[in-house]
Amino acid sequence: MFIDSPNPFFAGDSIPPEKFIGRNSIIQTAFDQIYNRGHLAVWGGLGTGKTSLLAKLAAAQTWEQNRQDISLAVIVSFSCEQINPFTVSGFWTKLLCLVRDNLNTETELQKRANTLIAEGRASQDSLRQILRELDTKDKYLVLLIDDYDLALSTNQQYLEHNMQQFLSEFRSLAIYTDTGQRRNLSVIVTSQKRLNDIKPSLNPNQSPWYNHYLFRQLKPFNDDEVGQLLRLFNRAITTQLREALEQIAGGHPKLLQTACFFLYQELRNENQPSIEEFVHNFIRDFESSTNPFFDRTWKICDEKEQYLLMLMVLSKLRGRLNKDRQYNIRNIESIFSQYDRISRNLEEQCVIKYSINNGDNSFIFISSIMEKWVIQEIWNSDDESLQKREKAFLNLMSHQQIADVKGAIVLVKENRQSITSSFKSIYPIVETIIRFFLSR
Repeated sequence: MFIDSPNPFFAGDSIPPEKFIGRNSIIQTAFDQIYNRGHLAVWGGLGTGKTSLLAKLAAAQTWEQNRQDISLAVIVSFSCEQINPFTVSGFWTKLLCLVRDNLNTETELQKRANTLIAEGRASQDSLRQILRELDTKDKYLVLLIDDYDLALSTNQQYLEHNMQQFLSEFRSLAIYTDTGQRRNLSVIVTSQKRLNDIKPSLNPNQSPWYNHYLFRQLKPFNDDEVGQLLRLFNRAITTQLREALEQIAGGHPKLLQTACFFLYQELRNENQPSIEEFVHNFIRDFESSTNPFFDRTWKICDEKEQYLLMLMVLSKLRGRLNKDRQYNIRNIESIFSQYDRISRNLEEQCVIKYSINNGDNSFIFISSIMEKWVIQEIWNSDDESLQKREKAFLNLMSHQQIADVKGAIVLVKENRQSITSSFKSIYPIVETIIRFFLSR
C-alpha cells in the first residue's frame, strides 16, 4: 500500500483547530460556560490535548459551529509557561499586554492599556477597568489559560503568601462585578491535575479559591474518537487493528497520533522494506519519539506513584523469568487495593487504565511501551532511590513484603537479557497492524 498524500497525523506538535479530533462534549460545555460568563477548569495528563483544545476554542469556526458571535468577544489565550518565573505582577502584565493586542477595533482602550502597562500598574484593578469599558460596548473577555499548574507552584519570587494573594485576586475578578455592571468575563484554564488536588493551603475563613470553576477531565479517546482518527487512513478499520493499536497507545491522544504518524510515514515509502524491516523501523521511530514523553511522565509522578508503578511491573513480570529464577511478592494485590487513590490518580494522568479481563478487575499500563519504560527505571534505580520510595509504603507493607520486593528487584536487574527479549512481544502486535495496511 503506497501512499502519496501528505501525512494527516501529528507527532510532537499540538493539533491545529481544523485537524482537531473529538472532545465534542467538553467543547459544548466550554461554550455553555462562555455563554453564561462562567468558568471552566479542564485537567488531563501529558499529551491529552489541553493546548490543542484551547486553540480549538479560540478558532472562529468553532464559535460559528457553536452559534456564538465571536465579534462580541475579546479572546486572549496564553500559557503560564510564558511567564518565567511565574509572579503575580508578571501574570497581570502578560495578561494586560495580550488584552491590549486583541483590542483591534478599540483604539481608546488600547491607549488606556498602554498607559497602565507603561506606568507599571498592571494588576487586577487595571484589568477590571478594561472590563468596565468593554461592558459599555457590550463586549466581554474570554481568557484561555494553559498550564495553570504553574500558578499553584511556588518559586523564589513567588512565595506561598504571593500565591494566596494571586488566587484571591483572580477569583475576585472572575466572580465579582461593580454595581450595575454585567459579568463580562469567562475563564477557561487547563492543568495536569484537578485544581483541588494540587492543594495550595486553604484559608479556613475564605471560600476555596477554585469553587467558581466547573471541572472537566480530558480522558483517553473513546471508541468513536479513535475511529474518527483512524478514518484518516481512508479505509475500513477492523476490530483486530483497533485491539493492536490499543496495546501500543491505549487511546492516549498523543501516543495514538504518534503511532499513526510513523505508520503513515512508512506506508508512504515508495521502496517499502520487508515486513521485518518495516516493524523494526516503526518501533525504532515510535520509541525514539515518545521517550521524552515517557521520561517526563515518570518524573511528574511522585515517589508513591513511582513505587506503585514499579510494583505493578514486578507483578506482571513474575511469569517472564526462567522457572529457577521466579519470585513471589506475598499478597501484592492487597497493596494495590489499599492504594486505590494513587491508582486512580495514575489513571486520571493516563498512565494506567482500569481493565476488566475475564471477570478480573485490575489496572494495566495504558501503553506496553510505558511498561517497558518503568522496567528500565527499575534497572537504573540505585539502593538510595529505592529506599526513598520504599519509605512511603512502610505503613502498608509488612517486612516480609518489603523483603520480597527487594528480592524481586535484584532478580529483575540480574535478568535483563531474558526480560529484554520479552519486550519483543510487541513485534507481533506491530506486524498485525502493518500487514493490515499492506494487504490492501
